[in-house]
Amino acid sequence: MSAKTIDKIWTAILYIISSFIVLLLVSLISYILYKGWGCLNPKFLFGNPKVGESGGGIFPMLFNSFYMLIISLIITIPFGVGAGIYLSEYAKEGFLLRAIRLSIETMASLPSIVVGLFGLLIFVQATKGGFTLLAGASAVAVLNLPSLTRVSENAVKSAAKGVKEASLGLGATQWQTIKKVILPSAFPQILTGIILAAGRIFGEAAALLYTAGMSAPILKFQNVSLLNKTSPFSIMRPAETLSVYIWKLNSEGMVPDAAQIANKASAVLVIMVLIFNVLARYLGKKIYESYTGTK
Repeated sequence: MSAKTIDKIWTAILYIISSFIVLLLVSLISYILYKGWGCLNPKFLFGNPKVGESGGGIFPMLFNSFYMLIISLIITIPFGVGAGIYLSEYAKEGFLLRAIRLSIETMASLPSIVVGLFGLLIFVQATKGGFTLLAGASAVAVLNLPSLTRVSENAVKSAAKGVKEASLGLGATQWQTIKKVILPSAFPQILTGIILAAGRIFGEAAALLYTAGMSAPILKFQNVSLLNKTSPFSIMRPAETLSVYIWKLNSEGMVPDAAQIANKASAVLVIMVLIFNVLARYLGKKIYESYTGTK
């Protein structure tokens, strides 16, 4: 068998594998959307849940999910990207670097339920703040830090290969090179890591059960405060997210139409993840073009 024939065979196999992955994703999304048909009904999206009654909405949980996403990314991105820059540009081979890499690998392998119990002990009980949105966001940040750190490190390393020496040779400092040259080139890959982190925030339930709680009070937007627990924008209040609400519906069946609400809520969750991915990639492309001057 010739090398050309072998190449064609393996190319066909790889195409089949790629097509299978796409088909699997499309089938999964289609099934969830089919089961949750009618999920975009404004009454369902912007209504409040009804205890013991059918026909409730998901607005408090949907708002909590987005707010949790924002707070968690605010915590995760600076630490994750900063650690990636340090490991790729500043860290020297030795005991400290080996210890950092071991810590990252260990954290990446931790089950989310273990991180949830850690968050319960540290962010909930040790701080005596109770179940709060900040505790939940901190627990999810612990889950996402290893992956974002590794993605950022690899992105900075690959972007620095062709431009670092040229920038330094023109008289730029190391920080100027990182800020003005390397980071803009690495931004698309870093954005991919951020998108993966955001997707995990949307879908995470186990870690949030022990940190953010399972209650979603009616939101009153007249009160704007980051610390007052009666404010929807408070980071010190319990915040049941959409994924936790879906789990609670399927496990406890609190309302007569629990299965129908759970199906619709799952469809909304999938749609929100898809929209976020598309918008993030579009914005990332525009930011990258503005940095590099390409179109």
